[in-house]
Amino acid sequence: MSRKVTDKAVGNRPVRHSRIIIVGSGFSGLGLAIRLSQQGRTDYLVLERGNDVGGTWRDNTYPGAACDVPSQLYSYSFALNPEWSRSFSKQPEIQRYIQSVADKYDVRDKHIFDCDMTGAQWNNDTARWEIQTSQGDFTADILVSAVGALCEPNLPDIKGINDFQGEIFHSARWNHDSDLTGKRVAVIGTGASAIQIVPSIAKQVAHLDVYQRTAPWLLPRSDRPYLLPEKLAFKYIPGVQALSRAAIYAARETQVVGLAKFPPAMKILETVARAKLRIEVKDPELRAKVTPNFRIGCKRMLISNEYYPALGRDNVDLVTDGIREIRGNSIVTKDGTEREVDAIIVATGFHVTDSPAYETISGRDGRTLSEVFDAIGQQGYKGSAINNYPNMFFMLGPNVGLGHTSMVYMIESQINYIADGIATIDRLGLRTVEVRKDVQDEYNAELQRKLSGAVWNTGGCASWYLDKHGNNTTLWPDFTFRFRSLLEKFDVSAYETSPSARPAA
Repeated sequence: MSRKVTDKAVGNRPVRHSRIIIVGSGFSGLGLAIRLSQQGRTDYLVLERGNDVGGTWRDNTYPGAACDVPSQLYSYSFALNPEWSRSFSKQPEIQRYIQSVADKYDVRDKHIFDCDMTGAQWNNDTARWEIQTSQGDFTADILVSAVGALCEPNLPDIKGINDFQGEIFHSARWNHDSDLTGKRVAVIGTGASAIQIVPSIAKQVAHLDVYQRTAPWLLPRSDRPYLLPEKLAFKYIPGVQALSRAAIYAARETQVVGLAKFPPAMKILETVARAKLRIEVKDPELRAKVTPNFRIGCKRMLISNEYYPALGRDNVDLVTDGIREIRGNSIVTKDGTEREVDAIIVATGFHVTDSPAYETISGRDGRTLSEVFDAIGQQGYKGSAINNYPNMFFMLGPNVGLGHTSMVYMIESQINYIADGIATIDRLGLRTVEVRKDVQDEYNAELQRKLSGAVWNTGGCASWYLDKHGNNTTLWPDFTFRFRSLLEKFDVSAYETSPSARPAA
């Protein structure tokens, strides 16, 4: 079933070959590696640019970092964790869980850490991927991109930002050597990271300016420590944890009705969010500033019990005037106000629809993913394959994202599909597989039809869910169990194939 990993040399440069190469070892890349090992495969490698598994949970170590999906649902179904300490886990605990799963399934020896992929090109003559990395060159018969959507920090294009003389860093690249105690600090952004950072540092700093472009909708965070009887039940009573997970999953799926099927149903959640605003924000002027002007769900819904109270502190100001420029030790807004600052925390999210990684991958006709997406938008097939990129699969590809529940569920659905796809290639002795363009076009037309009436397209907001063509190329517009069903088996008839000149494994 497996082909050995081999080495060869091209000129003076050694090239390492593996049947399958996975790029990235967050939840998706690690999960696929485990599945391949469970199938008895040894002919794969995982290239990870970081020094450990974990992906976004390894990188995002800012104060207050935590998950907004309940702990019981935010784990692999094959590796439930009875040791969760609370209902919503914090970053260190999630990272420890991911590390423990890598150790339990003994896949670390299939990883090459500190290995940053800098380029990948499909060679039509050899029917292989040629891959350049910070640790040398590789070739692969099958390439899997498990590069997550939340991995490339998005730095704002603000005049003078490079001239700032104080400390400045992105939330995803937190400088733990920086002591913010007693300093004047600015946080740019009010998204998912910012609403966790602001309450975490507000008591520590002398003064905090929070720069808001768009007010987010906030819902209550029902977080609490697990009681000892609960922990014991999860650990020792069969089925209790699985039942808890299933109940959380079912409750979360009800949000799909309002998000994707019947947006007026979101009024229920909006009523809850407005009540939270009235209770937690007493100052009418501040309340007006933090009240969103779009339908709830149009942008990512956030959960926090601490953000609004933090904004009400005497040493915290919410600034809603746009930033005109950054100077050596200050920020100037468009109304001309200059605010002195010692440190700037950039919490402006990530490159999602325009990831720099797209510029490094060249397909059958030589075009990069960036060039293809620039022309037609982010389009794929079942979020797992893209026309023009033979023998390549994508974890968390176009239209796999969610706004209501655990991405791990979607990841496991893709693992099923891709693992079966690789097995099908071997079983049928195929040299290449490439999703047909007509199939991809039809699939995306149906996606956009479903999305046309969803709250993300009709809720009156501008978000990173939409690409420059105005299409929502990020989110899945249906119940997640339908995605699971759609990806249950690899549908080889949707692909152009060619027979292998090499013997099947």
